[in-house]
Amino acid sequence: QRCFVCGENGATITCQETGCKRSFHLPCAVEGECVTQFLLQYRSFCWEHRPQQEVEAVPEEDTTCLICMDPVGDRKSYTTMVCPACKSAWFHRGCIQGQATRAGILCFRCPLCGDRNTFITEMFTMGIRIP
Repeated sequence: QRCFVCGENGATITCQETGCKRSFHLPCAVEGECVTQFLLQYRSFCWEHRPQQEVEAVPEEDTTCLICMDPVGDRKSYTTMVCPACKSAWFHRGCIQGQATRAGILCFRCPLCGDRNTFITEMFTMGIRIP
């Protein structure tokens, strides 16, 4: 299979959306804005069919990532996420992935409100790997 991100052969991950034929390499997933869910079925989705956060929230002007303190932009996106519980904690995908890797499943929670249940479920769905 040819990777739709880098164009090279050997792509072994295929989008799980019915009828979608896009394939990609796992290392190309982030560059291609793909989501791989690291739980139960280990499903993967291309940029077009990846899950989106359903929470209705928009960052206030000059909102910064709670982890790196850099601006998050003006909306949710592949790289900008929000806590589904408090809807006030904004962070970059890369920053929250780093936090999840360091904290592990026993200590990972929203950096602002401390919610675990809703937050962890959402992060798994959005492709954050929590060891």
